Amino acid sequence: MSIYGTGTTAFYAKSRVDMTALRKQAEKMQGQLSTGERLERASDDPVAAARLRTLSRADRLAEVDQSNTNRAAGDLGLADAALTSMANLVTRARDLAIQAGSETLNDTQRAAIGIEIEEIHTQLVALANARDTGGHALFGGAATGDAYEIDGTGYAAYLGTAASGEIDLGDGQTVIRSITGPAIFGIDVDGTPANLLNIVKDLSLALAGGAADTAQAARDALGGLTAGIDNIATNQTVLGARLVWLDFVAERQTDLGVMRAAEEADTGGVDIADTMIRLQEAMTVLEASQAGFTRLSGMSLFDHIG
Repeated sequence: MSIYGTGTTAFYAKSRVDMTALRKQAEKMQGQLSTGERLERASDDPVAAARLRTLSRADRLAEVDQSNTNRAAGDLGLADAALTSMANLVTRARDLAIQAGSETLNDTQRAAIGIEIEEIHTQLVALANARDTGGHALFGGAATGDAYEIDGTGYAAYLGTAASGEIDLGDGQTVIRSITGPAIFGIDVDGTPANLLNIVKDLSLALAGGAADTAQAARDALGGLTAGIDNIATNQTVLGARLVWLDFVAERQTDLGVMRAAEEADTGGVDIADTMIRLQEAMTVLEASQAGFTRLSGMSLFDHIG
């Protein structure tokens, strides 16, 4: 029988190195399974790491874009709700004007109607001063305070800017966040520019006794009130179109996010099934190596001498 000798120190050193390498390999795969990430450091795969950094930056920018999209949708939703309330108020004012225009009513009854119309004017101004999700004037353009104020004569004066600001949605896309008060209340009555808020105010004053013929004043206001209702409806259509566009943008942002997530998983993610199999293999080899080392290290040369 031939006896092959191996240096004891070299045997222990090699065994230690081999088992340490196996243990580190197993620990690495366990870490990958727990985090779901294949790369521990950029040096593991520099190309993949660079791509993951690019995707990470895109994710951060996408979060801003999605936040802006949600804010725009919120502002436009608030504007649409306010316009609905305005339309209801102006419709009520028109119904009251029709009543007041009837010759069957007396001046006292028309004066009572005028009080309700004055209240409608107050509510319209309050709606015109509604705030957006950021607390700024919803219908005041770029103004931060109220869009309207009541002047010394009781009429509403516009304080805002000429245009509403735009919200950046990313990829070069923007949306106008609202509409301005003049776009809502500026109307055309038989070819003559008019202000809906002023028409409502004038009607309330006329019915309170400010006109010689209150019934005729009520009938004269009908054209402006009808034009006002039509203009509000037109603006609601505009807002609705923007909301539909935002739905499309939000859906596209979601799709792009899913695509980035899939690419991130492919680039830096771990294959769970494959990694579990390799981990099991490494653990089996490690256990076998440890068992073999234990048996070999307990053997003595004298055991082979007969």
